[in-house]
Amino acid sequence: MQGKARNALLFFSFTTAIFVAFSSALTDPTHYQTLLVNTLSTPPTLSWPETELTASDPDPESESETTLQLHHIDALTTDLTPEQLFHLRLHRDATRVRSLASLVAARNGSGVGAGSGSGSGFSSSIISGLTQGSGEYFTRLGVGTPPRYLYMVLDTGSDVVWLQCSPCKKCYTQADPIFDPVKSTTYGRIACGSPLCRKLDSPGCNQRKSCLYQVSYGDGSFTTGEFSTETLTFRRTRVARVALGCGHDDEGLFVGAAGLLGLGRGRLSFPSQTGYRFNRKFSYCLVDRSASSKQSSSIVFGEAAVSRTARFTPLLSNPKLDTFYYLELLGISVGGTRVRGISASLFQLDGAGNGGVIIDSGTSVTRLTRPAYIALRDAFRSGAPNLKRAPEFSLFDTCFDLSGKSEVKVPTVVLHFRGADVSLPAANYLIPVDSSGTFCFAFAGTMGGLSIIGNIQQQGFRVVYDLAGSRVGFSPRGCA
Repeated sequence: MQGKARNALLFFSFTTAIFVAFSSALTDPTHYQTLLVNTLSTPPTLSWPETELTASDPDPESESETTLQLHHIDALTTDLTPEQLFHLRLHRDATRVRSLASLVAARNGSGVGAGSGSGSGFSSSIISGLTQGSGEYFTRLGVGTPPRYLYMVLDTGSDVVWLQCSPCKKCYTQADPIFDPVKSTTYGRIACGSPLCRKLDSPGCNQRKSCLYQVSYGDGSFTTGEFSTETLTFRRTRVARVALGCGHDDEGLFVGAAGLLGLGRGRLSFPSQTGYRFNRKFSYCLVDRSASSKQSSSIVFGEAAVSRTARFTPLLSNPKLDTFYYLELLGISVGGTRVRGISASLFQLDGAGNGGVIIDSGTSVTRLTRPAYIALRDAFRSGAPNLKRAPEFSLFDTCFDLSGKSEVKVPTVVLHFRGADVSLPAANYLIPVDSSGTFCFAFAGTMGGLSIIGNIQQQGFRVVYDLAGSRVGFSPRGCA
């Protein structure tokens, strides 16, 4: 009897120790954090002032910084449910990933592509959008003189700046009237054979000896027209003589926005072109597509873009492709423990330009090479035994039924870049996929060698692109 009592006491002590250890782990912020359970929501109504610059404003050529209110671009689409918008986003995302992979495989950029260097700064708001295929985030800026305000896609995976122009041979439907260069006093054509024209990958020439451009994207979309210079206005800041494509034949997935602001590393991207003024530095903070209207975000160019709280990781260069922002990912932790099976070798960028990890504003869901994803997924599943599993959903193979709950504890996820550990908020990796409480682990595997850090994982961080310093930084809670 004494032996049985002793065994029972030992068993009770053992189970109590496990319970205490599990309970303390749940309260340890390095192991678990709280996820607030919010379902897909209807986007807020879009409102944006048509005129941003007034006569009483300071000199727009010297103004250093300005901030605009944030809106979601899906507010432009009023006839789709939140579920339909989300399905559209995932469909577009798959197309985007194929496009980026094909660009790497073809060894050339989606545009043309590096830049120069003294800095003031300016900023413009960003719109989180689900209604277009070329990117997820948009801003509104003025084009020409007087400025015509248009929605423009922000894309770190492209270089060339372009917009639709009249007359149109073939143009897609956009939210604003199509830009007419005849009505702008600052529109200028670029001559064939000029240094700017020669920066294009495959420049053309028309009968008027004006430079022609063509940009083809991996998803089959393309834009072609005159390569020209024009003034862009970001609220209280005016940037003159920006080289951009004035597209007269634009076909593909660019529905809704007027064009694209290329933010890549190539020589014709907007940061590179304006390097003389803004020192090749910019940052953005991307808000959640379902974020409340109290949250705000911005894109900032110049010295003001560099957050003091940012942790930086060096940029890597792909010798075959200068558009993308390559980072060195060393490993990933789940629940405070490094995931076995995920090492830097899985993300190596080789001398032929294969593999590697890029950070991209236009991809939603982070893609990891298949072995890394499987190891990460299995570690997360093991760390979340208390969550009720749900069926797979679209590209997500790890989903949970959180219906009836207001909050749950989930394992922490940390991305370990060289020099910078990025601890993700729970909402950046466990996301709602419907209105009935289904949440999925927002990572996916890819059979190709290229891994992509998507914008869901970037939400809420101010991501700093310091091309002058050849580094990228992450500052948490950067949208305030």
